[in-house]
Amino acid sequence: MKKRTIFLSISLALMILLSACAKPASPTDQAPVAGTEEEVLLVWDQFYRDEESKVIETLNAEFEAAHPGVRIQREVKVLDDLRTTVKLALTKPDGPDVAQVNQGRNDMGALVEAGLLLPLNSYLNQYNWGTVFSTSVASRNSFTEDGKTFGTGNLYGVSPTAEVVGVFYNKGIFNKNGWDVPTTFEDFEALLAEIKAAGITPISFGSLDGWNAIHEFSAIQHLLVSLDYINNLTYGVNNVSFDTPENRQAAQILLDWANAGYFSDGFPGIGYDDSNNLFKAGNGAMTITGSWLAPELMVDTDQEFGFFLLPPYEGQTGLAIGGVGIPFAIRKTSEKQELAAEYLNWMISPRAAELWAEAGMLPAMALPEDSKLETKNLFGDTLNAWNTINQANAVGHYIDWATPTFYDTLVAELQKLLGGISTPANFTEAVEADYAAYLQSQSK
Repeated sequence: MKKRTIFLSISLALMILLSACAKPASPTDQAPVAGTEEEVLLVWDQFYRDEESKVIETLNAEFEAAHPGVRIQREVKVLDDLRTTVKLALTKPDGPDVAQVNQGRNDMGALVEAGLLLPLNSYLNQYNWGTVFSTSVASRNSFTEDGKTFGTGNLYGVSPTAEVVGVFYNKGIFNKNGWDVPTTFEDFEALLAEIKAAGITPISFGSLDGWNAIHEFSAIQHLLVSLDYINNLTYGVNNVSFDTPENRQAAQILLDWANAGYFSDGFPGIGYDDSNNLFKAGNGAMTITGSWLAPELMVDTDQEFGFFLLPPYEGQTGLAIGGVGIPFAIRKTSEKQELAAEYLNWMISPRAAELWAEAGMLPAMALPEDSKLETKNLFGDTLNAWNTINQANAVGHYIDWATPTFYDTLVAELQKLLGGISTPANFTEAVEADYAAYLQSQSK
């Protein structure tokens, strides 16, 4: 799912249409691949939800149409399955030529260290990708050649979508009860209590899958810490600690919400997709997750939804989790590297941006100059949220990228916290032990 992403002055950079994506959007204008024998490009992606899958199927069909004799063999996997299988698959000569690879040390960093991913620097220059992605965005898909230093070095992936984590809300429930979108965190917490008193679930949430609990915690954390701290923590520099008053406070707030009954009844046994289905059906006033959910909430429902950023404390500014989505990478031993690079280029073209936007997902690339996309809807809310944090330089990080084991540690310790087995102090101490051990190993 989506972990993962990104503080950027991307807005200006993204407004420049790349010259190679600068190939005309119509695929029929592009040069075909020479030869008559069928050439198969094996691609693994994790766009398994209906609306996002339609986008990929359309892009694949148009790529094939522009490249006679080429067939895209698509294999779709949920994120957890992708993460556990892609490393072995990339070691095989018949493995995927192109695969989505989650950012962070535990995933992309480990694959770079193992020598399994192709550096994309030459294609960055060939296709002029620097006019599509700012340096800060590219850094989130970059590692040194040994895979040890995150945020610098070679480019190993390109991301087709952008993401921001915030609050989806049910407009019908809000309007019926006279509730307004809160503008401060104090107002947000007061609204939670009011919704609960009205007999409505304030936040549709299920922690069974583990990873989305990281987002619940981190969304609060991002209101309490600075951008410098989040950058330092994520990139493992300047010897910051996880065991801080701000992180303990964020953990306490999350625990208080659970104890106050602000989450779905039985939330420890509810999966992420199930909680989203409950919310989509009108069971819950809000849910906290990423903008990637918007396409699902715009179809096959009689409910109307909006989106807003989790608001900062009164008189303060706050960060939001965000960035670019899971990137496409190329297997280093693929014999079809040039074709694979063309595929990556097509995945971040203006045409791709248009299709993602039409599906309600934030593209990481500029829309075509003649785009007439409707933005007075849920997609427009997510686009406005992204632009707000982007322009304010308030785009935070997915903190589970910080160490190769940080994801597993956070999931385990948040389950203990929400299960009443540990305290906020226990939580931050346990996570810091993981973080400190990693920093020490890197200094040797």
